[in-house]
Amino acid sequence: MSGTGMGESIGSQAARLRALAVLRIRSRAVAVALLPAAVAVVLFAGGVTGHMSGSGWDTARWVTSVCALVVLVLAVAVAAVIVRAEPALSPTVELPERSAPDLYRLVRDLAERLDVPPPSALALTPDCDSWLEDRTHPAHSLRHVVRSGPRVRRSTEAPVLVIGSPFLWWMRVAELRAVLAPVVAGTAPSAHPDIAAARRFVRGLDAAVALASDSAQRAVRSTPRRLLGRLAFGFIGPISRLLLRSCHTYAGEMERGVAAAASERAQAVDYGLRIVAQEQVGLAYAGWDRLLTRVALPAWRMGRWPSRLDAGVVSALTELSRRDRLAEGFASRLGERPACDLLEEPGAVDEAASLLAARLFHGGPAETGVNWSPVGWQEYPEEVVDRKWRTEAARLHRVLDGLGVTPSEGPHGPTLARVITHLGRPAPEVGENLAAGISAEVAREEAAASVPVVRSQGDALNGWGADPLPLFPLQPPRTGRELLADHVTAMVCCAAVDTAGAAPGLDWLDGPALLIRGERSADLMSPVLSLTEDGDPGPLRAWLTRTGVRAEKPVRLV
Repeated sequence: MSGTGMGESIGSQAARLRALAVLRIRSRAVAVALLPAAVAVVLFAGGVTGHMSGSGWDTARWVTSVCALVVLVLAVAVAAVIVRAEPALSPTVELPERSAPDLYRLVRDLAERLDVPPPSALALTPDCDSWLEDRTHPAHSLRHVVRSGPRVRRSTEAPVLVIGSPFLWWMRVAELRAVLAPVVAGTAPSAHPDIAAARRFVRGLDAAVALASDSAQRAVRSTPRRLLGRLAFGFIGPISRLLLRSCHTYAGEMERGVAAAASERAQAVDYGLRIVAQEQVGLAYAGWDRLLTRVALPAWRMGRWPSRLDAGVVSALTELSRRDRLAEGFASRLGERPACDLLEEPGAVDEAASLLAARLFHGGPAETGVNWSPVGWQEYPEEVVDRKWRTEAARLHRVLDGLGVTPSEGPHGPTLARVITHLGRPAPEVGENLAAGISAEVAREEAAASVPVVRSQGDALNGWGADPLPLFPLQPPRTGRELLADHVTAMVCCAAVDTAGAAPGLDWLDGPALLIRGERSADLMSPVLSLTEDGDPGPLRAWLTRTGVRAEKPVRLV
């Protein structure tokens, strides 16, 4: 196989055939656009030669000419939008070669072993996935334009290899090479001119459809000038959608053929190790998901973003392996070189990926500010967990004040006894009213804290247009009952810290944790639910007695 050839595999042949089918659709569209003009040329030629004379033929000539002019104008407009519309780029952390020379060397050596063109650059994504991304579309390639004398031509670069950042911290070097082999092998199909042209056409259609939809939404409340633009996109959008639907099946089959060809080419490189490495991919995904939803999300909601998420993956997966015995031979893996050693400054790369993850999954700002600052794992218990509990406990008591609930007997100050007494009343609407009040308070605070997202030049999310952040929310909005349980739990934890010597802690798989005598308390949620769901304070009172928490003592709030 040659570096730019497709070989003789069934997958590569299928990919080429489907690419040609996509290009035939493009050719048919051009033919349809030129058809009225061709008819007009025939009519005028007939008039010049004297074969089509008379008033009827003259009328037909001018009507056809006007129709041809309108169709050509629309065709040029559609073609211009397809060519110039900017396809969405994946938000990534750019990784120049000076920041990871060893990683670039590994990828180039892998490409040489596979006999394929090496990727043009490397980038990281805060997710457990890897892929090749074409960034040579005309809308993206101003920086890829090279001048040659008086002519200007666009350079044909290989696609960018996007690597999941959790892989670098969890996988060993050999495992990463094995996982990347079938991905890097995909640069060979990408270099084929028919496949590259078909991909550019499909991506251009997709971008044109998105641009037309976005322009239509903006024109709803806009000026007459924008309404004129909406009218223009009213023609361009349906035509682009029709072409995209026509290409959809062929494009999907083309990509499946490309993937099959790349997988077949990569079988000769670390095939046995790749089977083992795929198990680590699944394990990394499980740990990454738990880390984001249980550990990072509470911090993001507090206005703090953990700055070492990828390093946290190792701790989370170590704990997951210890509890569930999912990773056999884990100790022996630790003795091998981790893939993050291929980076010159792993900490800086981890920090950049962590900030991008916060933007993608939560919608945080692009830069650190007063209400959006990084937090390390050592400071997480005090600066996130304790603050979270006391903020929620303070909100709980504010809502109780708003409902006119009188403080419980005892020293002046907010007490856990007040919450237990109120929720333990027999009236069924007590919990509902408190949950509704907390939901309203949370909504007001989130609305007051939200600020318009301004994307500066060079922002990693600019390629996604005006899509609202977060692009990939981790969890749906919490219900009132869930918020009520969280706030009561926070109040119990505050009371335990202030009256029983407990401490805030971090569990790598479950997030904020209450440590009693140095051990994580894992039996608190059930008594809290008995109180919030059933109005039964008995189990919680028994838990408080067993752990030595004084419910009648006031607690410190923020």
